[in-house]
Amino acid sequence: MSKPALGRGLGALLGGGGRLPNPVSPQPPISESANSVGIHPVPVTGPRRVPVDQIQPSPLQPRRDFTPESLQELADSIREQGIVQPLVVRAMGDRFELIAGERRWRAARMAGLTEVPVLERIASDREVLELALIENLQRENLNPIEEALGYSQLQELFQLTQEQVAQKVSRSRVVVANALRLLRLPAAVQSSIQTGQLSVGHAKVILGLNTPGAQESVVAQVIKQGLSVRQTEDLVSRQQLAATRPTPTPSTPMLPARDPHVVDLEGRLRDRFATRVSLRYRGGKGSVEIRFNSDDELDRILQVTGVSTD
Repeated sequence: MSKPALGRGLGALLGGGGRLPNPVSPQPPISESANSVGIHPVPVTGPRRVPVDQIQPSPLQPRRDFTPESLQELADSIREQGIVQPLVVRAMGDRFELIAGERRWRAARMAGLTEVPVLERIASDREVLELALIENLQRENLNPIEEALGYSQLQELFQLTQEQVAQKVSRSRVVVANALRLLRLPAAVQSSIQTGQLSVGHAKVILGLNTPGAQESVVAQVIKQGLSVRQTEDLVSRQQLAATRPTPTPSTPMLPARDPHVVDLEGRLRDRFATRVSLRYRGGKGSVEIRFNSDDELDRILQVTGVSTD
């Protein structure tokens, strides 16, 4: 099943896919569909060329991983064909900051270009971050950790809820919540996800372990032995059993290991209700305990579940 399109007005913002001629072209129209993702870029100029050294990357760019091999391929293409689509920038004093097109800018420098085509826009920090996220998500350029960090930036810089972040980037709230959970992992584990040594499926299972040390230990085994997600689930179950099993005595029964699926679901419920949740499950039966510490917190939980107090 194909993914839904993101940022329907992005093509209009970026100026289409046509090759930019040397003369300055007329200002392309901004499609009303650009507003459908909540972004309102204000045009300043039509396509024009500016010195490549006058442009700087944006600190709000969620993408951090630019592989030398892919950049070299793009640089070779730029030498042959030029830059097909202008970069999108905003003025920052006497320089320009990238809104979209950092990979093209990096490759242009590698190719030895002295000037590049740009479209200048007026955009707020929030719009810059939203545009960068949408462009990268649409092109599937972000690794899972970069995507999670982008959501986290939107949430923290602009005090947005997970639901609001999801609406901004045309994702479901569950997708955003699951991505943000990856940021709970130790830096070394996140690095393994970024490099593709560890899949998101592996990471969800490893989140069932309670300590960074245990998580890093399991990751090392997963990578070394090339374990599948299912094999990782078995490994995590054994780790949990070893961590919770006391020295057996006649009066001390053995404690069963927690199912990693139950642990994962418990974490999702905790994210959903933003409070402590305990999930007990065995053989199709069990209970869910949701904690609250005030009437206001209870009201918020009831609103999340759609229960009215009237």
